[in-house]
Amino acid sequence: MKIEYPPYIITDKMLNYVSNIMKKIGEANYFENLNRYPELRRKSRIRSIHSSLAIENNQLSLFQVEDVIDGKPVVGEQKDIQEVKNAYEAYEQIDKVNPYSVEDLKKIHGILTFLVEKDAGKFRNHGECVKDGDIEIFMAPPHKLVPNLMDNLFNWMNTVKDTINPLILSSIFHYEFVFIHPFSDGNGRTARLWQTAILSHWEKAFTYLPIESMIKKNQEGYYTAIQNCNNAGESTEFIEFMLKMIDNTIDEMNNSKEMKDKSMLLLSENEIKVIECIKKNVIIGAKDIIKQTDLSDSTVRRILRKLLQDKKIESTDNNEKSPNKKYKLIE
Repeated sequence: MKIEYPPYIITDKMLNYVSNIMKKIGEANYFENLNRYPELRRKSRIRSIHSSLAIENNQLSLFQVEDVIDGKPVVGEQKDIQEVKNAYEAYEQIDKVNPYSVEDLKKIHGILTFLVEKDAGKFRNHGECVKDGDIEIFMAPPHKLVPNLMDNLFNWMNTVKDTINPLILSSIFHYEFVFIHPFSDGNGRTARLWQTAILSHWEKAFTYLPIESMIKKNQEGYYTAIQNCNNAGESTEFIEFMLKMIDNTIDEMNNSKEMKDKSMLLLSENEIKVIECIKKNVIIGAKDIIKQTDLSDSTVRRILRKLLQDKKIESTDNNEKSPNKKYKLIE
């Protein structure tokens, strides 16, 4: 089978982004601390899931997404709740998939669209178009071509994976996948997750980098880049856009409040859990912290005493023995 290579042009802008990204990965404290602190990894993963689903009009808030993942009851559309459960399971599989296997990609799509899409994990058997109101702005390739187009894309990736930098390769994949539009639904979610899969199998730091949150912030630019590449017949502009999103995400995460507050890096995993619980609730008592964190009574109360002593939190009641004492963060 002759492999058709996706059309694109390597530009100075791309090379500069690649150089900057690789340098930042080597220097960034953020990636070191992701390895040290499970709570930071968890927060990043939740941001990825919330943002990627929000791009597709899932209406759940960040806190609701977290509650769904924690198994707590959430008031919302059942479809939205199921999408969160599916996305969490799919992202948990990133380390286990072969990012250069089309069969693994179909399995991930099956997880992402479980109980949501009747053809979960199967290529579409009908035509697809994208409309802006009543105006058709993009017609996907005929469904009969999808299997061959997908085989060609993955054969190309397997041929060049050792010669093209994964930052560029994964961005080309992202665009080409969206262009082929191989599934009836869930194409955007799958494309974004699979780019992360390609990158994380190259460099572990990308496993929990919430690139999706930066795409969500620049959603209009994301769709504009895709449309411009559709019109141009090649993916150069989209590659540049995605490299910029990756570069900006690394900057944002490395300069986040958690990273700037160096004292936070000295906290234990359980201490971070308590602080995040207080932050989420604004003001909360010890008993509710115990319920929400699943930590023991003695552990929570020991941590609260330490956080009070370190002036990271303050109490709303100066009476040491008050049973209704509540706590809030010191800004």
